[in-house]
Amino acid sequence: MKYRLKTDVLVIGSGVAGCTAAITAAKQGKHVTLITKTSDPMESNTRYAQGGIVVLGNKDSNELLYNDIMKAGDGISNPEAVRIVVEEGPKLVYDFLINEIGVEFSKNEDGNFNLTKEAAHSTSRILHYYDMTGLEIERKLLDKIKEIKNIDLLTNFTAIDLITTHHNTINPLLKYKKNLCLGAYALDNIKGDVYTILADATVVATGGVGRLYQYTTNPDVATGDGISMSYRAGAEVTNMEFVQFHPTVFYTGEGKGFLISESLRGEGAKLINKYGEAFMEKYSPEWKDLAPRDEVTRAIYNEMALTESKFVYLDIANFHNKDISIAKRFPGIYNECLKYKIDIENEPIPVVPAEHYFCGGILINNQAETTLPGLYAVGEASCSGLHGANRLASVSLLEGVVYGKRAGIYATRVEKKSDYFSDITDWVFPKDESKSGNDPLLVFQDWTNLRTTMWNYVGIIRTKTRLTRAVSDLRNLYNRITDYYRNTNLTKPKVELRNGIIVAVLIAEFARRNNKSQGCHYVKEED
Repeated sequence: MKYRLKTDVLVIGSGVAGCTAAITAAKQGKHVTLITKTSDPMESNTRYAQGGIVVLGNKDSNELLYNDIMKAGDGISNPEAVRIVVEEGPKLVYDFLINEIGVEFSKNEDGNFNLTKEAAHSTSRILHYYDMTGLEIERKLLDKIKEIKNIDLLTNFTAIDLITTHHNTINPLLKYKKNLCLGAYALDNIKGDVYTILADATVVATGGVGRLYQYTTNPDVATGDGISMSYRAGAEVTNMEFVQFHPTVFYTGEGKGFLISESLRGEGAKLINKYGEAFMEKYSPEWKDLAPRDEVTRAIYNEMALTESKFVYLDIANFHNKDISIAKRFPGIYNECLKYKIDIENEPIPVVPAEHYFCGGILINNQAETTLPGLYAVGEASCSGLHGANRLASVSLLEGVVYGKRAGIYATRVEKKSDYFSDITDWVFPKDESKSGNDPLLVFQDWTNLRTTMWNYVGIIRTKTRLTRAVSDLRNLYNRITDYYRNTNLTKPKVELRNGIIVAVLIAEFARRNNKSQGCHYVKEED
């Protein structure tokens, strides 16, 4: 079946950026439709953010924060974007998250907020809710959304493609005019129906690309959907080579580990090798264990090679600030580690690096507008240039609030596009729907090939040969996946796989073209 919906603003994605955009647009009196491909709208990268969100500390200033972000970005952060986040972000945390949404943050015994320090920050300036900051923010944002009558929240709706006047119209004359985004086609995961959702403005807030890598801190939903859809629709993408790897993920020996927050190092924890030697000072004499993530990640990678180890250790038991209780400050991490019989109050934590955050994405301006009129992008799917070549810790949630707010405001100011709606075609299904092609093993194997290629060739340490091979292998895989997608019926796993391979090819191609090591894009010279 085919269905049509009309809305003022369509938001795709329910993390901090998407929720902020939806709430802001609704406050302007617009009807907002928020869709998420999961059954639980809580399931986003935001939910798993442990560390915190940046404000200004007691001995802090806009200029100090600005300089820290610029330095972490390794010379290519967009000064305008950094200035916007620095000047607007901390105030929005208090006015919007705390006072309007009701988000709670951990406090000291004197009733003041507990500000912690993380890598490459000059001072303690990070608000947190124990080690579950993202979970608290996400919960309160969704509670607010459910209270707002002019927001329709649709779960189990997977965005398939953006609707544009150059690709999805029966009027051939529109190709001579500027391409416009008019919403998206979305799959009802349960019933298999495709909805044509028409909107004056569309906001992509679909998160990152973690599932493209064999090891990641991200949930499985992070398949690069919004980036892929926007690219196919004609929006420009940029900085695609800059994939950030988090230095410390719990090493399980098999399967997926879990994030060990940078905040532990902010409270004094040190990285040690299998011989018990602290090693960060020899790699970063200035910052030591609080060096930027890209430097710490490569240091761990190198130390593992030197000591022929599968992991290193993060020791908070012997190095932490004695004024804090580890179990009370980090209850989530403490309890997760106990499941693996690691008591972090008494023994070090085995850790390895894993893909964590995408610094590139859909190019946006200061109003969160993409290069495709009618389309906005926010959060990890977008790229304002804020992070440059490497993101500073605990800035991502702040970015989501700042640009989510801006997108919510500017998306309500676009011209009405209802005159075009009657020319838009409904979704076209494959001619032979009897060929379902629903073999999960095929999808699983394609994901396995994609993820291992990205991890081995487009990972922490890259070479020209690895990147050349990655582009070749991924293009071949793209051809096979595209043929499979076009000739079988529509399912959420196939949509995700199609999006994943397109973004993987883009990352590899951008990386191959950039021979300069910068931030989290590190190209090793070959012998």
